[in-house]
Amino acid sequence: MRILLINPNTTAEVTALMERVLAPHLPAGATLVPATGRFGARYIASRSAAAIAGHAALEAYAEHGGDCDAVYLACFGDPGLLALKELADVPVIGMAEASCLAASVLTERFAIVTGGERWAPMLREFVTMLGLGDRLAAIETVTPTGADIARDPDNAIALLVQACRMTAQRDGAGAVILGGAGLAGLAARIQPHLDIPVICSVEAGMQAVLAALRDPPQKPATGDLALPAPIASTGLSDSLAERLARP
Repeated sequence: MRILLINPNTTAEVTALMERVLAPHLPAGATLVPATGRFGARYIASRSAAAIAGHAALEAYAEHGGDCDAVYLACFGDPGLLALKELADVPVIGMAEASCLAASVLTERFAIVTGGERWAPMLREFVTMLGLGDRLAAIETVTPTGADIARDPDNAIALLVQACRMTAQRDGAGAVILGGAGLAGLAARIQPHLDIPVICSVEAGMQAVLAALRDPPQKPATGDLALPAPIASTGLSDSLAERLARP
């Protein structure tokens, strides 16, 4: 099994971090194919950066996804998720999508803690799109971005613990998602300080990918997420232009 791990941020160190965190969770015979965004923001923290990242994710799939059995869009907020689901003929799982669905199984109301203040409205819209808006207790953001946290995780632990405790006590969250590629692996360090589940978004996404590989969803033959009609394009990379022309 080959799993395309798309990090649409352009920071290769974040991709490497996720590879290290995910390696122990891979079953025998499973291989990660890492792909870092070729262009765009070093770390996505705004609407404009997220829009560009959706394009970068599609290009990464077109370039590297040809012989892969599943696609893991490993960026909290899932830029380009529905377009990837439309274009790919293998399962596509988004990190935020999988995390929110996992949290909704554990508790009636869950919260998200993540880095970067501009993510709050974007994530609220995303959770509503998933149909889980009434299950979202709160989104608590901390000032450092995920990239800042990835560079110096030790100094971020206390801040993240405080944010998780705050939303549990103030908002009644029954579980907290620690969201973001740059926060990979930190949930295990924060969990001992809380009495509700702390979900690592990176690990939750991989568990959903493996579940989809065990029981692949059927690709729709018609409707919104069916393969699109051929698209003539200009100015795209050769791999993406070809994929769009012959989906």
